[in-house]
Amino acid sequence: MLLPDSVVLEDVSLRDGLQNEVRLFSVGEKLTLARYLLASGIKRLQIGAFVHPEWVPQMANTDELFKTLPKNSDVVYSALVLNEKGLERALKVGIKHLYVAISASETHSLRNTRCSTSEAKERVVRIIRRAKIERLHVRAGVMVAFGCPYEGTVPPSRVLEIVSLYRDFKVDTIDLADTAGLANPRQVFELIRAAQAVSGEIPISLHLHDTRGMGLSNLLSGLQAGVTHFDTGTGGLGGCPFIPHASGNIATEDAAFMLSEMGVETGIDVRKVCTATRWLESLLGKRLPGSISHLPA
Repeated sequence: MLLPDSVVLEDVSLRDGLQNEVRLFSVGEKLTLARYLLASGIKRLQIGAFVHPEWVPQMANTDELFKTLPKNSDVVYSALVLNEKGLERALKVGIKHLYVAISASETHSLRNTRCSTSEAKERVVRIIRRAKIERLHVRAGVMVAFGCPYEGTVPPSRVLEIVSLYRDFKVDTIDLADTAGLANPRQVFELIRAAQAVSGEIPISLHLHDTRGMGLSNLLSGLQAGVTHFDTGTGGLGGCPFIPHASGNIATEDAAFMLSEMGVETGIDVRKVCTATRWLESLLGKRLPGSISHLPA
């Protein structure tokens, strides 16, 4: 089995993790979670989204949160931006790493961003152009790349068309997102290989959900295809408010544990992530789907 020496796990709990929760987290609570994760050795945090609070109220305090986060030179904070107003907010607070995204499904695009895929492409291109002028790092995602809950199978050609667009505008990383958790390991491997053939020197990352219990299997398939950057969520927290029944991200602690057991370095202390998971569970009043945090110490 061919495996890399190390991988990057980007924890998205503060954005993808919290966006589907009814309970609203204060800036102080979000800061506490961030500190738990930084103490565990995580070096990349997606801290929120610069979106309209009417649609995703859990993200309303992203600006204030970023201002309060420890500014460690070896830590990368990123945030989701879907339109030019969001970009202005990101620029105002000084964030240097953006996550932008286009859906490969027309129906999902209309429900998630209230615009068609063609309109989304125009918006995102404008964001990328401005971000490059401002010398920001851009990670560009293809949402529902592996299947759409509304339209079913997403033709790989649609995904590759967006990958080609991102390549032409020279983004820094191209992310394939299994937004609804519908992927299987063979599909993951084959689509990554096809995307790599189009993206050229731009690396491919993966954003995986565990709706059908195949999240870690899909991560392993991604590793075999050469991916070394994955999104995860503390405790398996997450979901999409615009996709019914979509469950959370791969649990950060589960992914870090599996990789460690296989000799792949993440730099993450699994026990400390489990502490963050248990703290989240106490606030949410429920058990999160991750496995490792519920095993005896």
